[in-house]
Formats: sequence, C-alpha cells, structure tokens
Amino acid sequence: MLQARIPYRLEVAPFLIQEFLSSEGRILQEKRLSILVIAFWLGILSPAFSAQDAPYEGKMLRIAEVLGSLHYLRNLCGETSNEWRERMDAIIAAEKPDEAERVRLVSSFNHGYRVFSDNYVRCTPSALAAIDRYMKEGESLSNELISRYGN
Repeated sequence: MLQARIPYRLEVAPFLIQEFLSSEGRILQEKRLSILVIAFWLGILSPAFSAQDAPYEGKMLRIAEVLGSLHYLRNLCGETSNEWRERMDAIIAAEKPDEAERVRLVSSFNHGYRVFSDNYVRCTPSALAAIDRYMKEGESLSNELISRYGN
C-alpha cells in the first residue's frame, strides 16, 4: 500500500497563504497559489510514480512461477535436488528487489509449486510433458529477458 508523504514544501504553505491574502497584485497571488497546489500534488503523487513496475516484471513473475512448477515436478519425477529453488534464490539475489517485489516473486514461485502439488502425487506421462513444456518456456523467457534487458 502506498503511503503519501507530505513534502517539506508544504511547510511553507501558511506563509504563502498569508501572502495570498495580503494586498499584493492578483497575478502574483494566483501564481503563488498555483505553485502551492502543484507542490502539494507532486508531493502526494510522487510515491505513486516511483512505485511503477519495471517493464520486465511480468516476465520475471512468470519465470518464478515456472521455476516453482519445475521444482515440484522434477523432484516428483526422480530428481532429488533444490536446483530450481536455488535458481529462484539466485534471481532474487541478482535483482535485489524491494520487499514488495520480493514477495511477488516468492508468491509466484509458490503458486507454480502449488498448482502441480495439488494435482500430481506421482510422476505421470503428463507430468513429464509439463516438465518439457516448462523447460522450453523458461528457456524462452530467459533468452528474451537477456536479449531485451540484459547488459
């Protein structure tokens, strides 16, 4: 949830309002009031502008979900490792997301895990097919992110 900060510029509001009410010229008064209103709105809206998502966030969330799915399915079908969870940890470490973004990434990973853990209790041909599809999708997403946003 965004929390609006009252910027320091608003602390001068009583001074500006008092000048506005004084006998100065009307044009100067209107300019000062306009500046006050603009400062007020910039102070309220600036946190909202800074909280916009990165252009690649949707793809990162999808990669997290794919990794969660692979973590469950690969272990279900005989792999005994934490490779996919460790890859998710590496992404989080490399991205250094703020807390809200970290929570979204972890939630996506967990959602991908739960989708398959709720439906598969043993390795089946459809689980193996899902592994194959998710491996290809994960590779495709990774390549797209690297080619588009990589250094």
